[in-house]
Amino acid sequence: MVTGGAGFIGANFVLDWLAQHNEPVINLDKLTYAGNLDNLAGLQGDTRHMFVRGDIGDTVLVDRLLAEHRPRAIINFAAESHVDRSIHGPGEFIQTNIVGTFHLLESVRAYWEALEGEAKERFRFLQVSTDEVYGSLTKEAPSFRETSRYEPNSPYSASKAAGDHLVRAYHHTYGLPVLTTNCSNNYGPYHFPEKLIPLCILNALAGKPLPLYGDGRQVRDWLYVKDHCSAIRLVLEKGCVGETYNIGGWNEKANLDVVRILCDILDELAPPTTRDLPLTTYRSLITFVKDRPGHDRRYAIDASKLKRELGWKPQETFETGLRKTIAWYLDNQSWVANVTSGAYRNWLDKQYGT
Repeated sequence: MVTGGAGFIGANFVLDWLAQHNEPVINLDKLTYAGNLDNLAGLQGDTRHMFVRGDIGDTVLVDRLLAEHRPRAIINFAAESHVDRSIHGPGEFIQTNIVGTFHLLESVRAYWEALEGEAKERFRFLQVSTDEVYGSLTKEAPSFRETSRYEPNSPYSASKAAGDHLVRAYHHTYGLPVLTTNCSNNYGPYHFPEKLIPLCILNALAGKPLPLYGDGRQVRDWLYVKDHCSAIRLVLEKGCVGETYNIGGWNEKANLDVVRILCDILDELAPPTTRDLPLTTYRSLITFVKDRPGHDRRYAIDASKLKRELGWKPQETFETGLRKTIAWYLDNQSWVANVTSGAYRNWLDKQYGT
C-alpha cells in the first residue's frame, strides 16, 4: 500500500514498482493540487493497481483498506512538501504531515498487532522523509548523516520532522516495524512545476524569467527520482527494522549552477530560435528575486550507510538525469498543459511577482 502515490515521487515509485513486480499496489492519495491522476495514466486498465482517493487521516477509510487488502507493507509518501507554500500557509502542513501521519500510524498499529505468524513478522512501515529535517549546513560542514541532529527551519521541514519522530516513537513504544528514509532534492518526470527544475524548464520554453532566490548560491544535493525509487525498494527489502537510511545523489550544486546547466541542455535540445524566442541562449532569462524567509543555505546527504550496508548507489549523474528530465518535459507537453492551470499561474504571480 502506497500513500501519496499520485504525487511526484509516489507516482514514479508506483510506475517503477509495477514495471518490475507483479505484486499489486493499493494507491491512496487525497489528490491535492500536486496529486495528479495523469501521472498514473499508463496504468489505466492494469488490475495490479487500485487507486483510492482519500486522506491518510481518514481512519475509517484506512482501516477498511487494511482489512480488505491486508498489505504486507505500507510506504508513506503522503505529504505537503513545498517550503514556499508552508511559509504562506503552514496549517495544511501541520494537518497532513503531523496529524495525518499520527492517524495513519494508529490504523497501521492496530492492523499490525492483529496479524499473526509470518504476516506479522514480515510487515513493514516505511516513512519517506527529507534531508530538510536536519536544518542547514555551512559551506565547510560535513554532509548530513543518519545520526545528525534534527534542526528544521521551515514549517514544512518541522512538520516532516514531527512525523518522523512519531514513526520512531511507534517503533520504540509499540514495536511497530518501521523504516525511515531521508532523501535529498529529487528531480525527474512528473514533477509539479512549482519546484526549481520543472519551473525553469517551462519558463525557459515560454521565454519567461528564470527566478532564483537571493544570490542563487544555495547548495542542494540532487537525486534523480528513479534512483530514489530504487533505493526505497532496496530499503523495503533488506533494511534493518528501526533504522534510518539517507538517500542522496552525490551531486551537490548551487541553484545558479543547476539553472545554467539546465539552460545549456535546453539550448541544445530546444534552441530558442526554434521556438521563435528573441534569445541566443536561455541563460539570458536568469533573474534574481528577493530571497524567501529563513532560506537554508546548504543541504548535503551522506549516503555511505546505504552503500555500505545495502550496496546501493545512484545510477545517474546530475547531467544525465537532468537531460532525461528535460527530454521528458519536451515530449509531454499535454501533461504540462493539464497541470499548469489558472491556480498554478496565480501561485507563480504571488510567489515570484512575474
